[in-house]
Amino acid sequence: MQQTILIVDDEKRLVSLVQSYLSQEGYRVVTAFNGKDALPLAKKEKPDLIILDIMMPEMNGYDFMRAHRAEHDTPIIMLTAKVEDDDKVVGLELGADDYVTKPFRPRELMARVRNVLRRAGKSEATGKTLRVSDITLDHDSHKVQIANRYADLTPSEFDLLAALMRSPGRVFSRLDLLDVIQGVRYEGYERTIDTHVKNLRSKIEANPRKPLYVETVYGVGYRLNKGKP
Repeated sequence: MQQTILIVDDEKRLVSLVQSYLSQEGYRVVTAFNGKDALPLAKKEKPDLIILDIMMPEMNGYDFMRAHRAEHDTPIIMLTAKVEDDDKVVGLELGADDYVTKPFRPRELMARVRNVLRRAGKSEATGKTLRVSDITLDHDSHKVQIANRYADLTPSEFDLLAALMRSPGRVFSRLDLLDVIQGVRYEGYERTIDTHVKNLRSKIEANPRKPLYVETVYGVGYRLNKGKP
């Protein structure tokens, strides 16, 4: 089944370029030039992935993510000319799965697209269910259940939890986890992991400030508590 990608960017030449590359890769592409127009389009088209610019007229990328994430867990790749770490953290905290800094090489973006779609379970399914303590993670349905409730996770949060659940009690460094969610280590941007862990805890922990599942090992990284909280 052909996958649909929504590109949201006010630079029409860039949209045309990215659309051309994606079409050559076999994707169906729909486009919008600001966040305001993109919201109803995303609701109608139900894209498998959104490539989203941050600085746009009428509604910027941050506001789009706030509105879209309230109802949907569509994977999102940010396109940003902002290079400050804090700007990237804001996007990740709002639910972006990856980011690409402008200017970028189209081939790099295509690799990120394939990687995020793979992690979202859109390209392949592992057919495996993981259970640790009272957490159940199902790859086929992309669902996570904690005791009697479900948690809606983004692809990055899902992959992060899956990695921790495959080796409960093992301490993962931030670079280890960066490899898990991005496939390659780039830019040494380890704060990405801290942001994803913060988001994950907000969804699975009863009290994210005092986590019982995803524990911090100070100076090293993170591990999943393998005992029942």
